[in-house]
Amino acid sequence: MPTSAASDSRRCQQAATAKIMSMPADAMTTLRAFYTAEAAHLTDGAPFENMSRHLAPDIVMYQATSLPYGGEWHGHNGFRRFITAMSNSWDGLWFDDQTFVTDNNRIVVHTHGRLRARHTGRELETSLLQWITFRDDLITEFRPYYHDTSAVLAALGETPASEGDSPTR
Repeated sequence: MPTSAASDSRRCQQAATAKIMSMPADAMTTLRAFYTAEAAHLTDGAPFENMSRHLAPDIVMYQATSLPYGGEWHGHNGFRRFITAMSNSWDGLWFDDQTFVTDNNRIVVHTHGRLRARHTGRELETSLLQWITFRDDLITEFRPYYHDTSAVLAALGETPASEGDSPTR
């Protein structure tokens, strides 16, 4: 039975839409679960394993080198050290507004939120953009871009790191 070009086009479009939407839906589930586990870990001391189950073994976290927890953090052990370093800086983390943009194995997240500095007690209201990649429904890479790293440092009571500092961990 012959089919029309319009009918074929609709079927192809539906198949393509289903394929594109299926990966981001799974990635979104993973990311939301990770964010929940991360906030619980930072604010309530929940186990690291609640986060690591959403991370690929070869996860890489890239942080602005000017931050106390800056540099590249590799693998689960590196990510654990990053979370420890970040926890040493912050004792509160709240996501007030988030916008998600998905594209196959990537999610870009714009977050407006608040952090509370552990040592100064200062609360920072800020925005950041995260580029996050996925493989097999696990997070493989985080690349956060801060709106204002100097405001982050001021909340922490820190001074900027030397130019060229780029630790790999």
